[in-house]
Amino acid sequence: MLRGRLLCPDPAQPKIERIVDGLLTIGDDGRIMSVAPAPDDCALPESYPGAVILPGFVDAHVHFPQTRVIGSASGPLLRWLERSVFPEELRFQSVRYAAVVAYEFCEALVRHGTTCAAIYGSSHEAATDVLFQELDRRGLRALVGMTLMDRGAPPGLLVGADEAIAACERLVDRWHGHDGRLGFCVTPRFALSCTPELLRRAGRLADARGLHVQTHLSENTDELRHTAAAFPAARDYLEVYESHGLAGPRSLFAHCIHLSDGEWDRLAAGGSAVAHCPDSNFFLGSGCMRLRSASERSIRVGLGTDVGAGRSFSLRQVIASAYDASLIAGAPTTAEELLWLATRGGACALGMTAELGCLRPGFEADLAVIDAPEIAGAEGLFDALAFRRDAAPARAVFVRGALLRGAVAAGPEVV
Repeated sequence: MLRGRLLCPDPAQPKIERIVDGLLTIGDDGRIMSVAPAPDDCALPESYPGAVILPGFVDAHVHFPQTRVIGSASGPLLRWLERSVFPEELRFQSVRYAAVVAYEFCEALVRHGTTCAAIYGSSHEAATDVLFQELDRRGLRALVGMTLMDRGAPPGLLVGADEAIAACERLVDRWHGHDGRLGFCVTPRFALSCTPELLRRAGRLADARGLHVQTHLSENTDELRHTAAAFPAARDYLEVYESHGLAGPRSLFAHCIHLSDGEWDRLAAGGSAVAHCPDSNFFLGSGCMRLRSASERSIRVGLGTDVGAGRSFSLRQVIASAYDASLIAGAPTTAEELLWLATRGGACALGMTAELGCLRPGFEADLAVIDAPEIAGAEGLFDALAFRRDAAPARAVFVRGALLRGAVAAGPEVV
């Protein structure tokens, strides 16, 4: 049982209920049993004084092999990939190197209160397997894909369609659904990195095995021009994925900065989700996604750090960047809405609507405990959580009721 200030995202709309003094009870199965205000005569002391308890953050878009190139300012996108990303990703041919970075990557997630993420693995099967192993060891929750690419990069990163799909099948058999926490996600890097054959095979794999798909869409104007030249039969960027069976209700598209209204309409009609990565977009000079283009169409949206173009593993930093992006786009949002997107919104974007992102009975007890000032009004508290860029790491982190980070203060109490 935990006692403290609780932030409870609404299941269906970007609103967060605040319980100033609440009790949260976790069952033996790691699910929330009850959430209620603490009675006046409650004997349990506050579990984490000076902090709030909320659902764990969900990172909707992050690259494991880019952990060590955060802050490499060699952009824009295509030049940045060539100069910074591909040389680093070649190092993941070494399983030993991949294992060291996997530890650093998972440690960074936990430190910042991220309990679940949609992760791009290496294009190397063994390195992606190592990441799964470390996620499992740390008790985290994730969707992970072996990054698919058979053109447009150094030879050491390219894997042909037959070999790549066979490797994905092995990873699916080994890890998909493991412990109810880990899943495999079909992951074409982006259209330019894949031949039509690899895209088609990826779409067939996702359909045959009922897997989620994650990829990049409409991030950079040079990327758009090159994609149009590489796929001349497609009327726009989204149709490249649609025509290869990669767009639908299990698809998660990152960036979506330069989409036409027609593409937004088709994303909505197909039930796809979007990962909004504003810090990365600022750093590479890619532009600002119009968050309102998604929300007005009821498109599911999560927030992504997009490490390593993103400059931090902290989704609170991403929230601050998303607020700035909304101002530039002329459609301001609020700290409350963005906190919702970083928790419940991300869970919905990853297809985990029934189990994550709410402090309600029956939901998994994936929690972040965040230091926050004692502010009387809800709006001021949300602002403090969202916009203080010098914020400390999470004080405590739980997944399925198990403590991953931080000491147990005055609780949790077993009753």
